[in-house]
Amino acid sequence: MADYIEESKYVELIYKVVDQKTGDVFSSIEYPVGYVHGANDVLGKEVLAELEGREQGDIIEIKVDVDKLYGPRDESLVFIDKIENVPQEYRKVGTKVTMENKDGQPKDFLVTKVDDATVTIDGNNPLCGRKVNFVLEVTLVRDATIEEMEAGGTTDSEPSLEEILSQGQ
Repeated sequence: MADYIEESKYVELIYKVVDQKTGDVFSSIEYPVGYVHGANDVLGKEVLAELEGREQGDIIEIKVDVDKLYGPRDESLVFIDKIENVPQEYRKVGTKVTMENKDGQPKDFLVTKVDDATVTIDGNNPLCGRKVNFVLEVTLVRDATIEEMEAGGTTDSEPSLEEILSQGQ
């Protein structure tokens, strides 16, 4: 008899984040992440509602409102500088650059473009302004242990939709 996803069930998922327009995969994880259904809403209420009643082996595709998660794209977070002004270690696309604002709070930026003359860094989440689908494969559904219920998932870590989507950076 199959276990269905419902409150107090331990669930493991693998997933990928896919651009709706191009089909490009922004991020994926091939090792399962686990959580206890109904113990918290770290995956987001919309995702949890879609998972309700599913069983091991099910694959579901959910449209994600990235603007709701990260806000709209903010062009004031994009900086272009002459390449000679940028240290060598920041001249590669995909490099993370952590900067502080005037209050000393850190913010991560990503090098998004490098050419012969300039380097562009962007403080927006790479998914801002895009339409994405969250493709989830349910790899396990079973009764949660007491320890898992107390922790809201595995005792190692909890997945979160924001963390999952930010892995595409």
